[in-house]
Amino acid sequence: MKTNQRNILVVLGHPNPNSLCAHLAESYVNSAKKSAHTVSFLKLSELKFDYNLYLGHKKDSIQTLEPDLLQSQKLIAEADHLVFVFPSWWASMPAVLKAWIDRVFLPGFSFKYRKNSPLPEKLLLGKTARIFVTMDAPSWYYKWFNKSPGVRLLKFGTLEFCGVSPVKVTIFGQVRTRKQKDFLKWINIVESLAIQGK
Repeated sequence: MKTNQRNILVVLGHPNPNSLCAHLAESYVNSAKKSAHTVSFLKLSELKFDYNLYLGHKKDSIQTLEPDLLQSQKLIAEADHLVFVFPSWWASMPAVLKAWIDRVFLPGFSFKYRKNSPLPEKLLLGKTARIFVTMDAPSWYYKWFNKSPGVRLLKFGTLEFCGVSPVKVTIFGQVRTRKQKDFLKWINIVESLAIQGK
């Protein structure tokens, strides 16, 4: 594998397989593959797992991971670059993506508690990430008035907490009022980043 080729995991967090997010994710996957990157594609709505993490991260709680979640952890561990594609719903993310994060990014896999320290050991060091978010709101409103809660949750609260860095963000706003030329422009942006493995 050449140094510019990467192992990429694309995670689609939209439950609708015919959504704009799905189209963006598929465009990324196809372009990355054509550029000789190794690509895995997780469509979270197709995975079979319990959305509830019943006892949190208590040491004495054992909640068996379903096969789809074990496979998710394997793909994350193997990837150099993680790509998340999801819509902003109520300024956050769809339930399927939050549930998947709760069940997959567990202590011992993505981070490790340290004795006498509030700061964890980061177990996903060396990986980078890209977040693509679609929304009906203008991107400036999401950033300045809503304070980007969905992005902050994923970027700072999850990925960087576990050692993934840098985490880049691309926002596609005002979806409802966009023209076809705008969607084509977005596809070009996604494909360009995919070619670069970014």
